[in-house]
Amino acid sequence: MKDSKLVIWGCGGMGREVNHLCELLNIEVIGFLDERSEMCGQIIDEIPVLGDLPDIIHLRDQVKIVCAGVGSPQLKKRLVQKTKDFGFSFADSLVHPAVQLSRKIHMGIGSIIGAGTIITINVHIGHFVIVNSSVTIAHDVRISDYVTLSPGVNLSGNVTVEEGVFIGVGSAVREKITIGPWSMIGGGAFVKDQVPGGVLYAGVPAVFKKNLL
Repeated sequence: MKDSKLVIWGCGGMGREVNHLCELLNIEVIGFLDERSEMCGQIIDEIPVLGDLPDIIHLRDQVKIVCAGVGSPQLKKRLVQKTKDFGFSFADSLVHPAVQLSRKIHMGIGSIIGAGTIITINVHIGHFVIVNSSVTIAHDVRISDYVTLSPGVNLSGNVTVEEGVFIGVGSAVREKITIGPWSMIGGGAFVKDQVPGGVLYAGVPAVFKKNLL
């Protein structure tokens, strides 16, 4: 992994944080990707924006792509498919060097684990998941693909977070709760009841706000 040069989808806050993590891991990042043509050629945190995938097709066999440089689960999923379609390889998961992972943790490809995160035992983290800074994940938690956990999220034991869920900053989820696919939990919420798919829940305690799909 350390011999592979990386390119990061997204040059906003999350992409820049991933770049910083790569610096800590001594992994070379040669550029950001952005679909907006006006961003091509700009320099962000001393890293060039290389454009879109067609602009770097000549590097296809020389770099790996980080798709978890954007927080939106829907956008992450679309960029993953686009990266596959163009024949690029995905970067391995990136874990902050201060985070200790038990050997009883399973993690897929392309995920990000930020600083200050605590993950206990028998935890499953899927592909292209963002676990942001200072997140707590208790025992027997299952996190599916494309999920984004914002800073300070706390998941109690036996929680299931299904595909494409976004959980806002500082939210907490009670034990044995399932959050359905492509739902969103607002920042600062306390989730004490099961959450169906495709909805927004927010508040203390968290309640239904609106349908998202």
